[in-house]
Amino acid sequence: MQLGLIGLGKMGGNMRDRLRAAGHEVVGYDPRPEVTDVDSLVSLAAALTAPRVVWVMVPSGDATRSTVQALAGVLEPGDLVIDGGNSRYTDDAPNAALLDAKGIGYLDCGVSGGIWGKDNGYGLMAGGTPEHVALAMPIFDALRPEGPREEGFAHAGPVGAGHFSKMVHNGIEYGLMQAYAEGFELLSAVDLVTDVPAVLQAWSRGTVVRSWLLDLLVLALKDDASLSKLDDYVDDSGEGRWTIEEAITHAVPLPVISAALFARFASRQDSSPAMRAVAALRQQFGGHAVRAAGPAGAPGDHAGPSSGTGSTQS
Repeated sequence: MQLGLIGLGKMGGNMRDRLRAAGHEVVGYDPRPEVTDVDSLVSLAAALTAPRVVWVMVPSGDATRSTVQALAGVLEPGDLVIDGGNSRYTDDAPNAALLDAKGIGYLDCGVSGGIWGKDNGYGLMAGGTPEHVALAMPIFDALRPEGPREEGFAHAGPVGAGHFSKMVHNGIEYGLMQAYAEGFELLSAVDLVTDVPAVLQAWSRGTVVRSWLLDLLVLALKDDASLSKLDDYVDDSGEGRWTIEEAITHAVPLPVISAALFARFASRQDSSPAMRAVAALRQQFGGHAVRAAGPAGAPGDHAGPSSGTGSTQS
């Protein structure tokens, strides 16, 4: 099958390689001349035979919206556009309506697999009509992992369902990563456990907490057993926030995913005004010891009973 692929970064470039290895013809477009196959979207459309299928793999937000708008001007009725990036699902209906006005179809597809997808395959969640899914199925089958289709691909529902599913997937990912990270920290905090990487590796087969994320943590620890080479700043792609916003809208409790997102926010603070306030309050109501600000966090000048029984009166 023939496919136009827009965006040849870490994900898109690997997807092009995997599709070509499966025998598909891929015409890629990227602004970087060293990786692109054609020099413009007009050239991309001209290189494809109708009905064209074009996969968009660019950053979410304005970049994707502008790309879809540009494709509406160069594609023809009967063609199909697939947004495989991490777009917010609320962008899908406007994108689909824009293309539908030109007779062009639209699918949204959540894609999971990261840099390992080239060799292992990608988990795919598509939103759109059954007819459009069927048209793109040879591409989906080439990208998904080997094995039963239902274990690597889902037609999640109408337009928007694919990206909504990927949003929830990423929210769950936040919670899983945070749980592994907290377990790693607790194991590392005690003298009793002398080989933390070995413990985590022992969990990778047979235990109820085994997973690919655990395997990746074990792999990271092989290079740096204490992870001391890494800064503790953790960014977020936005999908965790979107997941929590949807949970609020639908009154669905997500305490684990919410806590995981807030932990990432905490990682970006050089110091925490909130925790300084907590320390001040503990000192005020219970006379608890506080530490003066400084690089070493040396104990401060004011200390009191640690039992919480100190008087709050002057």
